[in-house]
Amino acid sequence: MAAKEAKPVTFVWEGKDKSGNLSKGKIDAENVTFAKALLRKQGIIPKKIAKERVSAFGKANKKITPLDVAVFTRQLATMMKAGVPMIQAFDIVAGGVEKTQLKNMIFEIKNDVASGGNLATALSKHPKYFDDLFCNLVHAGEQSGALETMLDRIATYKEKTEALKAKIKKAMTYPIAVIIVGIVVSAILLIKVVPQFESIFQGFGADLPAFTKMVIGLSELAQKYWYVALLAIIGTGFVFKAVHQRSEAFRDAMDKFSLKIPVIGDILDKAAIARFARTLSTTFAAGVPLVNALDSAAGAAGNVIYRRAIVQIRNGVSTGQSLQNATRMTGVFPNMAVQMIAIGEESGALDEMLDKVASFYEAEVDNAVDNLTSLMEPFIMAVLGVLVGGLVVAMYLPIFKLGSVV
Repeated sequence: MAAKEAKPVTFVWEGKDKSGNLSKGKIDAENVTFAKALLRKQGIIPKKIAKERVSAFGKANKKITPLDVAVFTRQLATMMKAGVPMIQAFDIVAGGVEKTQLKNMIFEIKNDVASGGNLATALSKHPKYFDDLFCNLVHAGEQSGALETMLDRIATYKEKTEALKAKIKKAMTYPIAVIIVGIVVSAILLIKVVPQFESIFQGFGADLPAFTKMVIGLSELAQKYWYVALLAIIGTGFVFKAVHQRSEAFRDAMDKFSLKIPVIGDILDKAAIARFARTLSTTFAAGVPLVNALDSAAGAAGNVIYRRAIVQIRNGVSTGQSLQNATRMTGVFPNMAVQMIAIGEESGALDEMLDKVASFYEAEVDNAVDNLTSLMEPFIMAVLGVLVGGLVVAMYLPIFKLGSVV
């Protein structure tokens, strides 16, 4: 077996260039000796050279994200389309990466390929970042001799998928942010502000309005049991997360419930259709058999309702049904999507029609998220206005009656 290459390390250097001017920069090399040799080849006389140090909070120590994988795929596809050999393409891509973990992973993949392995096998050693769908598509590209084209398709798929996830996250974050802001503002007023007014009211010598009494009662409860409420919220969060991770039935119930939430449910519904169409279009265009492509689409559905529907479609197709009829029988997919699939089957351009369906529903999600944002802005103002305004009115009602007391 060939010995594995040492992983390059990033060095920071200072020295003089050919003109004698002081300069500094960074260079990747296996050790200090190689780093100095590389610098001399560039006409630089190094004076100081040391390993780059990055703080625990620095960018180099951040985790690899799905977006990083998408960017890596796009860069690799671009290099290979330009005629750059794969091994050299890995070096070029890694040279522009700042995250140490990502850089190390790229070099591990490069070493596996350089030692005689194929790219799909090298990627499958990192299942956390390259799932079965990704590896299977790469394998199909290698088998067909069109790896650079397949990598380009995968990169497009990953980019659009991550963009869709970002839109969904934006849609979900807004309502949660409103609730959190409302709770925090109310808690601060009840614990810190209302008690100041209460001490003033004690010397009034008159009965307080019912609304004011209610707010003071809430304030006293908040002052005594705020830590209990905080622990309850944190505990509920931990329990929810643990149950969500361990119970498939709970996850399925949450998936069903999420589709029924006003506005949010519609966005999630369209996102699931877009994800189905995008995955099926990419896999089918790669030459993957339709039944296997539907398996991949089911795995990427992201919602139990659509996952079960896609499994039903797969079962129907495997018994001889057309994709159009099998999709219509589920009763889940909209008529427009079914009709586009029918046109694609009849014209022999199913992958193109599925791509159009995906693009349409991705645009629909984008518009829905923008509309939600526009609706949420006045809603936030109204919620905060009611909370803050209500507490302020409750505190000033007794002051308005001060004249009658006097």
